[in-house]
Amino acid sequence: MRTAWVRSLAVTVVGAVPALVLGVLVGPAWGWALFAAVLLLQCVAGLRYLARLDEWSRHPSPTQTLEGAGIWDEIFARLHRHERELRGQIARRDLDLRQVAAAGQAIVDGIVTLDADGRIGWCNRTAERQLGLDLRSDRGQPIANLVRQPAFVAYLAAGDFARPLRLHAVRNEERVLSIHILPYAGGDRLMQVRDVTQSERLDHMRRDFVANVSHELRTPLTVLSGFLETVRELPLEPDERDRYLALMAEQSDRMQRIVQDLLTLSTLESSPPPPENARVGMAELLDKLQRDAEALSAGRHTITLSVDAGDLLGAESELTSAFGNLVSNAVRYTPAGGHIAIAWRRLGSSAEFSVTDDGLGIDPAHIPRLTERFYRADLGRSRESGGTGLGLAIVKHALSRHQARLDIVSAPGRGSRFSALFPPARLTA
Repeated sequence: MRTAWVRSLAVTVVGAVPALVLGVLVGPAWGWALFAAVLLLQCVAGLRYLARLDEWSRHPSPTQTLEGAGIWDEIFARLHRHERELRGQIARRDLDLRQVAAAGQAIVDGIVTLDADGRIGWCNRTAERQLGLDLRSDRGQPIANLVRQPAFVAYLAAGDFARPLRLHAVRNEERVLSIHILPYAGGDRLMQVRDVTQSERLDHMRRDFVANVSHELRTPLTVLSGFLETVRELPLEPDERDRYLALMAEQSDRMQRIVQDLLTLSTLESSPPPPENARVGMAELLDKLQRDAEALSAGRHTITLSVDAGDLLGAESELTSAFGNLVSNAVRYTPAGGHIAIAWRRLGSSAEFSVTDDGLGIDPAHIPRLTERFYRADLGRSRESGGTGLGLAIVKHALSRHQARLDIVSAPGRGSRFSALFPPARLTA
């Protein structure tokens, strides 16, 4: 900057020398006139560059280049340099903002920023879906005016955000949301909205499971306790004592089956995935299943077997348990004289195992819940047949571990068909 002013002063001095010479030779008036002309020309050039700078400052453009002479050239060069640096900083800031916004959109939880008055500053698409918001029209609006659930409004008004709030989604009552508000950036707040529907469902299932296990074990334990007290305190005839002992053994066996099925489920849930290269001979496995079914039926049913596909890849013990449960259920819930068909067949590049019976059938309303633990479509009939209420849960877990899908088709009075479709990756060539 100092150099530029020195150069400008030097130009003025250089212009003054001819004026001085002219003033000595011709007269002072002519010298001053020439010096004034030099100064005027410098002022005109400066005003021209100043006007150019004024125009550029009103409509700055990165493609427009300011050019000047002398001190103005250096000023314009510095302006361009500062402009480029500023545009670079703005570009980097915009990139950072886009990355932050993209990260906010990628978060699986809903995110809403609120000012000190609870007005919406920004939210991601997840929060829009969860809370029924639209950022384009709702920015700057008080969130309490948009999410009007009394529990949420009271939570905001109380100002105690130490614990999250749980409430149902605005547009879907089946979804449960956990809302946590955190202070940030001075007086602003960050609201985190998490979908905890699955967690709530698992907690509910856990509570139901504990209650069901307690109920299922309480009944045989009560019977055992009563019979033990009777046998211990009352004089009984040998035949009557044997009958009580037989009933006690039956209840003991039932508890053992429940415990064994629970252990099987636990093993399925905690074991590593089944092998993808272990060959399971389906012909031998299905032949054994047919013989076991005929033994369980004791001649009361007609049981047929059809094999039209190759072997499977997986865990033989798990597949045996799954198929065995489906076959034994068909035998238990089909009245005497009924027909049970076991089939293993190709369906395009896939294969299907199915068990079809012409028994009493199941009301379609029960079918979606049949694979839940301890769920029974007919409680009395299930217990009479010796079922634990865990068989189809075991089937579902074992099949899903082999990427197979369980389908159930049934109607009262028309029998049932349970089938498992296996993907091509689980079939041998």
